[in-house]
Amino acid sequence: MSVAVIDYGMGNLRSVAKALEHVGARQVRITDDADAIAGAERVVFPGQGAVRDCMSALQRHELVDVIRAAITARPFLGVCMGMQALMTRSEENEGVAALDVFPGEVRHFRRLTGGDPTLKIPHMGWNGVRQVRSHPLWAGVADGERFYFVHSYFVAPEEDALTLGTSDYGAPFAAVIGRGNVFATQFHPEKSQQAGLRLLANFLAWDGTD
Repeated sequence: MSVAVIDYGMGNLRSVAKALEHVGARQVRITDDADAIAGAERVVFPGQGAVRDCMSALQRHELVDVIRAAITARPFLGVCMGMQALMTRSEENEGVAALDVFPGEVRHFRRLTGGDPTLKIPHMGWNGVRQVRSHPLWAGVADGERFYFVHSYFVAPEEDALTLGTSDYGAPFAAVIGRGNVFATQFHPEKSQQAGLRLLANFLAWDGTD
């Protein structure tokens, strides 16, 4: 099983690659090479930070079209910023255009926390994820299992059917979205111990259908 981890200069990509290797990926390549990404059997789009910086980096590395092509062709996993960048736009910096794979917006957590001083931003640490739709990547993962989050923004999909799992921080938000061969998590599977490793193992076994 070959996996391309998209390298656009944001995030601890080695930890993602190590986790994939741990659960059985025989060939994991951290790369921004279009041919390597196109030739991989699975593609992982990780990252952290802000959507504006992510989109600038993708354009600088000439990866926007590469990602769009990968999304149409094989099992694709977005992680953290790799999930947010799939939306139409972000409200940060008075509006930033994202990849527009899925209709919806990336919003700041102040919309959910309402200024509650007990709810710090960024949302950081372990939180439970409720599975709102069945999916092959949930196999062996308990409903309500805790995963590790680090983010100041959350995604708000326009279509309810895109949401596969929710978490709660002031109010419920989409923690997992997906359709077809795309599955994307706001949390970090590679930092989420056994539950995260199981999800990554499921990704390697997944045929790209939901």
